[in-house]
Amino acid sequence: MIEVKKLVKKYGNHVAVDGLTFSIDKGRVYGFLGPNGAGKTTTMNIITGYLAATKGSVTVNGYDILKNPEEFKKSVGYLPELPPVYMDMTVREYLLFTAELKGVPKKERQIQTEVIMSRVKLSHMADRLIANLSKGYRQRVGLAQAILGFPETIILDEPMVGLDPQQIIEIRQLIRSLAKNHTVILSSHILAEVRELCDYILIIAKGRLVAQDTPENLERLFSGRDTLCLEVKGTLDQIKQILADVRGIEDSEFSRKAEDHYEVKLTPKEGADIRESLFFAFAERRCPLLSLYEDNGSLEDVYLKLIQEGGKRHESRLQKRA
Repeated sequence: MIEVKKLVKKYGNHVAVDGLTFSIDKGRVYGFLGPNGAGKTTTMNIITGYLAATKGSVTVNGYDILKNPEEFKKSVGYLPELPPVYMDMTVREYLLFTAELKGVPKKERQIQTEVIMSRVKLSHMADRLIANLSKGYRQRVGLAQAILGFPETIILDEPMVGLDPQQIIEIRQLIRSLAKNHTVILSSHILAEVRELCDYILIIAKGRLVAQDTPENLERLFSGRDTLCLEVKGTLDQIKQILADVRGIEDSEFSRKAEDHYEVKLTPKEGADIRESLFFAFAERRCPLLSLYEDNGSLEDVYLKLIQEGGKRHESRLQKRA
């Protein structure tokens, strides 16, 4: 659907985007992650046609921005970090104006506006001045203008920034509903939101793509093998004796929670599934195993590690693990 090839953007001697190559498929929610200055917004502006690339190419549904600019822009809806709204217009006036700018046929503008206002739950605000709306509702107006014309791809740059928890929940629900009919590309610094909303994640640092995969595979990137976490009621000597009889344990770490309560982290040997053996080993010794779960790291851990490495690419490693 979207093909980005060897994309470069320079501002004088500064390279904001450095040879980005990736593709976006239909029917997914994509997370676009990176620290401030990584090149996320620049890349989004190029994909939407707001900014020209220094080198490289971007195609949307086979349309190149240079060869087919009108068809290209019709295929993409864009919500910048600051919604491009006119404060002295009502919601309906602004959306009708935006529909005209987007080239929506005159006979369809009113119908599209009403449908989209209903979809993003703005109908009851249709005749309110945008200046009098809360930030959450202004975000909804921005989303509405991005959807006008029903583009196949919608790009959202930091749609959650500055919102309170209730507004975040509302915008999250809107994005989920959009994903049923559109491909969504979402840029955010709120990793928990990205983890919950996105099917696929791209991480960039210093203008380069450093990793791309599903959230689950990214979380396994630096964990190697999954760590098993246990909570056990018993003495340290008793727990160690039990574990000594379980095959397939490569490493162990113990931390005391109370006088007879320990947390144990185990690293199994490559390819070993020791959960069942652990369960029966503790049961036979009548040593209470209070919990047993896998801990394969978090998206935050992976993100921080990749950013600290400063642009080292990990895509090939991810592909081998997929």
